[in-house]
Amino acid sequence: MELHYGRPESMEGRKEREIRTYDKLDELNIEYWQTDHEKEAYTMEDCAEVDAILHAAVCKNLFLCNRQKTDFYLLLMPGDKNFKTKELSSQINSARLSFADEDAMVKYLDIHPGAVSIMGLMNDHEGKVRLLIDEDVLNAEFLGCHPCVNTSSLKIRVSDLLEKFLPAVGHDYTSVHLTGE
Repeated sequence: MELHYGRPESMEGRKEREIRTYDKLDELNIEYWQTDHEKEAYTMEDCAEVDAILHAAVCKNLFLCNRQKTDFYLLLMPGDKNFKTKELSSQINSARLSFADEDAMVKYLDIHPGAVSIMGLMNDHEGKVRLLIDEDVLNAEFLGCHPCVNTSSLKIRVSDLLEKFLPAVGHDYTSVHLTGE
């Protein structure tokens, strides 16, 4: 794996959702670095090798919903923290959080399991997904994420995501404090 500045040289064989991600980042003049994986990355363990290349905060990206499946959340938290639903539920006033199913993931973010990423918010045109970001991620200089597929990863400045990307895709975020204990 090698880290390259900007979009890959060739778009051949890449999914449309990945190409749309590069197009959006380029349109917004957001600086980024990209690497392709030797294999699909589904878990944090799969991302360990990618993490070594990116030198960025590689996050857990969890797609959650309430019990009624009427409220959806994208949570970005450090990969080394444990997720406790009770700790998050009390901060966002939503009881009984659980993982949202693949159908909702595709419907709102145009992403499949293993590829959940902040980049998917560009596909949430109706604003159905609320972004939650752990304060440790907010304090990092760079974030590692997928370009809506789990065969590549990106390195992007957190400030560019907050100040350029989120406003352009019509989203805001809520800062949360997760201890992981």
